[in-house]
Amino acid sequence: MTEHHQLNLRAAKASVFAAMALIVIKIAALVKTDALSIAASLVDSGLDLMMSLGAITAIFYAARPPDEDHAFGHTSVEDLTALFQALILILSAIGLISGAVLRFQAEEPPQLAAEGWGVLAMVLSMAITMALVWWQGYVAGRTGNRVIAADRLHYMADLLPAAGSILALLASKYFGIWQLDAIVAVIAALVLLKGAAGIGRGAWDALMDRRADPEIIAGISAIADTWPGVISWHDLKTRTSGSQIFAQLHIELDGNLPLHEAHDIGAGLRRAIRESYPQVDLIIHKDVARRD
Repeated sequence: MTEHHQLNLRAAKASVFAAMALIVIKIAALVKTDALSIAASLVDSGLDLMMSLGAITAIFYAARPPDEDHAFGHTSVEDLTALFQALILILSAIGLISGAVLRFQAEEPPQLAAEGWGVLAMVLSMAITMALVWWQGYVAGRTGNRVIAADRLHYMADLLPAAGSILALLASKYFGIWQLDAIVAVIAALVLLKGAAGIGRGAWDALMDRRADPEIIAGISAIADTWPGVISWHDLKTRTSGSQIFAQLHIELDGNLPLHEAHDIGAGLRRAIRESYPQVDLIIHKDVARRD
């Protein structure tokens, strides 16, 4: 198992344990306060747990080495999981907006209680969530894993309703402004919708074999441009699959070179590209340079 896969698994395990802890804290807070904003945050944590369990399953599967039926590995499961996560995010956002609308339409304002206890619970939840988000951000930055990035987005979205819950509880206790509770739930839902669109689009692009990030393509091109022995190159093609990038490149060499020298040039170029971009699985084709 590669270092990137190990990092992804550690982040996924951390998210599962964090989600379980947050659920326990928020259930207790909801029972005490009956606040819709806390209910919104609890829904998020429940979805977090489900998505984190799906994420860790996908990462385990994606870490499996290529086999006879999957010569390019199993990393596409990361994109399928991320697409499913995006759909769940959208559904949960719709549910939160619906709950807020019903609360606004209620004939009598809701009675919130034990606001101080609820504030304490949400502060603890935010501390746990921020620690997890930092770790997931570090891992996603190192590995480029979309599943971890989607999971992180969901936990980041938890921070807004958690902070909003604190404001709503304080506003209800000291000023009697109960509407802020529902407003926070709507804002959190809109953040979820925006994030889900980005995650879903990225996963869809990968499943449709969209090219790699232009910066990575430019970096590969720059290395090939200056590599000793390479007269020219063409047909650099890339596609993404989960956190993996598959690429192929045609290089043009002097036709009079011995085979072993041509091989060494291609192998050296591949190593250099892999050192700069470890997520790239590259095939280099060697062509005879045209004679003008």
